[in-house]
Amino acid sequence: MSHRGDAVRTGLRGLGQSLITLGLVLLLFVVYELEVTNLYTDQQQSQLGRELSREWAGPDPTRPVRKPGQPATVPVVAALGRALARIYLPSISRDYVRVVVEGVATEDLKRGPGHYPGTAAPGAVGNTVISGHRTTYGAPFNRLAELRTGDQVVLETQGSWFTYRVSELQIVQPTAIAVTYPVPGQFGAIATKRLLTLTTCNPEYSARQRLIVRAELVASLAKRAGVLPPALAGP
Repeated sequence: MSHRGDAVRTGLRGLGQSLITLGLVLLLFVVYELEVTNLYTDQQQSQLGRELSREWAGPDPTRPVRKPGQPATVPVVAALGRALARIYLPSISRDYVRVVVEGVATEDLKRGPGHYPGTAAPGAVGNTVISGHRTTYGAPFNRLAELRTGDQVVLETQGSWFTYRVSELQIVQPTAIAVTYPVPGQFGAIATKRLLTLTTCNPEYSARQRLIVRAELVASLAKRAGVLPPALAGP
């Protein structure tokens, strides 16, 4: 009996040590996911911000000099992985601002919110689609569900401020690509409005669904020194 008892105790000790080891591994994984990835994205956002400052110090590519009678040029969108614009969510926080990159590949979204290639440029007619993580890698869209109808979202480009008003929040399946159409839900329809769609995973810590925030452009403001759009100007 003593030999059997010793074997049981040894087995329980081994099981306990294995559980402790597993717990430590899981703890380290959580720390990595919630802290290390956030640090990486913070560094990337700082770098992207410097890139924008340098690029915006030069001529605005969306406002090319053209001769009389020449057709307007389609607004320029940045190369994949490069900084494109800044997004502000003043209804969530007066301090909320993130640099938006061009692209929604895994590496792009590690750097910040990503503009969906092929969708409208900020402020243009059509549907400007921006996706972002809800957890990990800075979690730029972690609080997106707090937005309400009537709240404002601001996009900043080199030459303009674009203010959008939230019109709807919706939960869809990950396969619902119709939300990215120029006219959401209507394949092939010709866009006449200037829309913004923000997307992120839903629920939090899961990729089972997508949270969609729809908004429509309500104001455009040419950038001038010291002048902010009302949504950012404060009381």
